Amino acid sequence: MGPQSPAERHREVAAVFTDRVRGTRDWDVPAPVEGWTARSVVEHLTTWYPAFLAGSGVAFPPQPSAAEDPLAAWEGHVAAVQALLDDPERVEQPLDNPHIGSMSLGAATDMIYTTDVFLHTWDLARATGQDDRMDPEVCAGLVEGMAGVEESMRSSGQYGPRVPVPDDADPQTRLLGFIGRDPAWTPPAG
Repeated sequence: MGPQSPAERHREVAAVFTDRVRGTRDWDVPAPVEGWTARSVVEHLTTWYPAFLAGSGVAFPPQPSAAEDPLAAWEGHVAAVQALLDDPERVEQPLDNPHIGSMSLGAATDMIYTTDVFLHTWDLARATGQDDRMDPEVCAGLVEGMAGVEESMRSSGQYGPRVPVPDDADPQTRLLGFIGRDPAWTPPAG
């Protein structure tokens, strides 16, 4: 598979998350992130990135709240992100940020937002009993890429402490442990 554009990668990653959103039957079940529910996962993804881009003059159309309607919130949000990435002028818009430096809006979206959707797909799937398998090549690439910036990642407060996993663990297990998830996490009974 050749390199994907930010728009192509987002379309593919977001489609998997969308399937998990549509498959969720109980939005109040606990999620693998301490204190979060399935609804919290959607709320996180639909609020932080519009707020992040607002400082660069990018405005998202009003969307339903994940607190009220997680499916509608996600579907409106994902369509807005995809429209942004599909716009040849907007995707090349320069974005300057003290945490990630200067890059195009498309590259920034791909690096931080689309990757976040990929990672949180596991959280939603695991919380709701759906397919939680992740692409092993993507997992291996993320672990490798994140290892070089681990200190800044951890200092951001967005990632928990590493969870130890066996040295011979598969790429998904290594990635989950790296980002602070317990790969064996299951929702509490009852």
